Amino acid sequence: MTSDELRRCCLAKPGVVEDFPFGEQVSVFKVKGKMFALADLDGLPLEVSLKCDPDLAETLRSQHAAIRAGYHLNKRHLNTVTIDGSIRDNQIENMIQDSYDLVAARLTRAQREDLGI
Repeated sequence: MTSDELRRCCLAKPGVVEDFPFGEQVSVFKVKGKMFALADLDGLPLEVSLKCDPDLAETLRSQHAAIRAGYHLNKRHLNTVTIDGSIRDNQIENMIQDSYDLVAARLTRAQREDLGI
């Protein structure tokens, strides 16, 4: 997965905007003002931090060397994924979708309806 593919995957979700609250090099993808993905799209290696169910987060970390506790983030609820080819693109896309879904589930009913979800 390239940085352009990562950006497109995140922006393809309903209501997502890309924001730069930490400076021009760090993309933060938000739905209704709530972050679900954070990445330095020019970073080498490419990495993305994603929300994750705490139990699943631990399981993923134990199964993949490229997944670790969120870097400078809530380590219980966020994983940082190094995109180095060791994890298939569809698995990364699934993790992005799961992160989006976790955030969207906590939105108000009106916000979810506005998004069509």
